[in-house]
Amino acid sequence: MDTNALLSTPTHVVSQADYRRERWRNGLGWTREILRLPAQGDDWALRLSIAEIEQDAAFSAFPGVERELVLLHGNGVRLRFEDGRVAEVLPPHGRVRFAGEDTLQGELVDGTTHDFNLMWKRDLLQAELLHRPLAGSMFFFSEPGVAWALHLLAGQARFGTDSGLPALEAGDTAWLAAGPRQRHALEGGGELLAIRVSAVGG
Repeated sequence: MDTNALLSTPTHVVSQADYRRERWRNGLGWTREILRLPAQGDDWALRLSIAEIEQDAAFSAFPGVERELVLLHGNGVRLRFEDGRVAEVLPPHGRVRFAGEDTLQGELVDGTTHDFNLMWKRDLLQAELLHRPLAGSMFFFSEPGVAWALHLLAGQARFGTDSGLPALEAGDTAWLAAGPRQRHALEGGGELLAIRVSAVGG
């Protein structure tokens, strides 16, 4: 799989209205898919989605994949791993990173949760997820082998007028493609998840 071509997927904004809702691989929950690269087929290298956890359930297995989960809405979820580890993902935006091979059960703390779900194939990509407030201007630099995904948790934001990109409302996601070094200015107020994606060894 050509990681440089994947990371060069053209810059665009995905409105939350366009997220695709589908069943979990194991049929025990729902996911709203934000982005997958490549866009077609099940052999993806990067996937962003929002998991809707409505009941205590086992998590699907994804061999070769790293995962990071961030609580968006709800009172939290407790992850019980087969090896005895327990991770609590609690308000306001608790998070946990784990391997897709791990066998684990999700237990709701109190009612349904919605959780941001970042997954990437560890032999192809590296991903770093940052949770940041947005107050005024922020700058993101894409370059050869380095792309960004920005998910607006709350508030409103807009890119520079020369970007050609629409404004972001809470729940929307922007993909900033790798390529010639470029500065992306984002202005607004709220908070966001910023994910730096790069090729392994890049």
